[in-house]
Amino acid sequence: ENGFYGFRLGRPLLPGDSAELRFDVAQETHGFTNDVVNGPVVGNGTFFNNQEMPRIGYNADGELQDDDTRKWHDLPPRARIPRLDDPAGRMRNDISADADWIAFETTVSTSADQTAVAPGYLQRTWTAGGRRYFRYRMDAPILDFYAYLSGRYAVRRDRWHDVAIEVYYDPGHEFNLDRMVRSVKRSLDYYTEHFGPYQNRQVRILEFPRYAAYAQSYANTIPYSEAIGFIAHVKPGDVDYPFFVTAHEVAHQWWGHQLVGAHVQGSAMLSETLAEYSALMVMEKEYGREKMEDFLRYELDQYLRGRGSETRAEQPLYRVEQQGYIHYNKGGMAMYALRDYIGEDRVNAALAALLHEQRFRGPPYATSRDLLRHLRAVTPDSLRYVLTDLFETVTLYENRTRAATATPLGGGRWMVDMTVEAHKMRADSAGNETEVPMNDLVDVSVVGSAAGMENFPLYFAKQRLRSGVQHVRVTVDGVPARAGVDPRHKLIARRTADNVVNVVRKKALAPPKAARPTPAKPARSSAPRS
Repeated sequence: ENGFYGFRLGRPLLPGDSAELRFDVAQETHGFTNDVVNGPVVGNGTFFNNQEMPRIGYNADGELQDDDTRKWHDLPPRARIPRLDDPAGRMRNDISADADWIAFETTVSTSADQTAVAPGYLQRTWTAGGRRYFRYRMDAPILDFYAYLSGRYAVRRDRWHDVAIEVYYDPGHEFNLDRMVRSVKRSLDYYTEHFGPYQNRQVRILEFPRYAAYAQSYANTIPYSEAIGFIAHVKPGDVDYPFFVTAHEVAHQWWGHQLVGAHVQGSAMLSETLAEYSALMVMEKEYGREKMEDFLRYELDQYLRGRGSETRAEQPLYRVEQQGYIHYNKGGMAMYALRDYIGEDRVNAALAALLHEQRFRGPPYATSRDLLRHLRAVTPDSLRYVLTDLFETVTLYENRTRAATATPLGGGRWMVDMTVEAHKMRADSAGNETEVPMNDLVDVSVVGSAAGMENFPLYFAKQRLRSGVQHVRVTVDGVPARAGVDPRHKLIARRTADNVVNVVRKKALAPPKAARPTPAKPARSSAPRS
């Protein structure tokens, strides 16, 4: 009834033996449902992966997931993923349950007017029986994780050094092809320089219909929904999310396809968190650090929304249990903040060392402890607390600027006095919060305004804040307009509206008036007065 079959081999397989498995799988769509659902096989834009094919062994993904439904059937809650130090979980990777690294070669056929694509490099194509056939082969082992796409595609081609870039798109959807290609090039620039070489000779991006709204990275092949890139309208000043999504998926060619995490807690930190950080760095290089404020505010908002709807337990980042609001949104903020504390070169050196140690490794697979080990090695002792706050605990801040005043000092210089209140909280898995002493370095900012220029920086540096109310004083050259703490929302706080406030400027003190000479009193006359 549930599609499970048992087979007994006539001769047991010995180590190194092989057997051939033949099967037929059909996917049919009858009409339309009330709700939009992902249709893997469609008239133009088919996209499915090997999860549609038979799997060997027990498939835990078929178990009931929802705790309420399980309770109704008298079943205990189901663990989302094995514990961090689970020995069995370390012996399989987090992406493919049936195999570690495989040799991949495939033949796929499709309609006569379509192009079919799979990971690997095209070996040949031919037509037979009114259908087109394509044969692909990868020249190195890949994960047991691959996909097939087919559509009436047009192709935009470009190159980055000796790497071919191809974007397969539905004709008429040319809006963002240039920014996608530019993102691929910028990403390959940054990732190869800081993390190591790209393992393939090709990067392919392929559009699929917006029955689903995500992108996914396979070996040298990136299926990409039209909904989040190809038909996106990026207005001036908006976050360039087609550029960002492309950079994120290209980063998975390193984080997920070179470094593969074990099937335990924290595995998504090694793939999604590191891909998010990598894409943030490419975005910053392209658009500047000041432009990242909006994106970090978005990441913070998504994280807070996610933890507000958590039905079980919020885990620290290094123990994340397939919780997207943690490994994507909090993870990106955490890595970006760490870069800000210890420096881009140190963070990237740690990631490069981790990749060199674990690249294309088999079992036992890497865990988040390996990542923390490398990050700890490049973090000064005085900043080790940052690793604890960002990765090993659920830490929240309540920072606000109560007031900011500025006093002119002459010569265009001003002394800015900020009254700041700071608190640091730790939350347990049930959401209970406890205040802990705060003695942390926090960004302090003063921006000015002048004719034709708004919000240009006058001061930006880290100052040490302690628990409670305190004064922060800085001297700036220029007229201050706004001032406060953590202006780019790198620290996780539920309230950020009063991080930065308007500056009240005091008038210059009037110089003391010069003393008037006292006139001499006239001599007293003895003559009578009239």
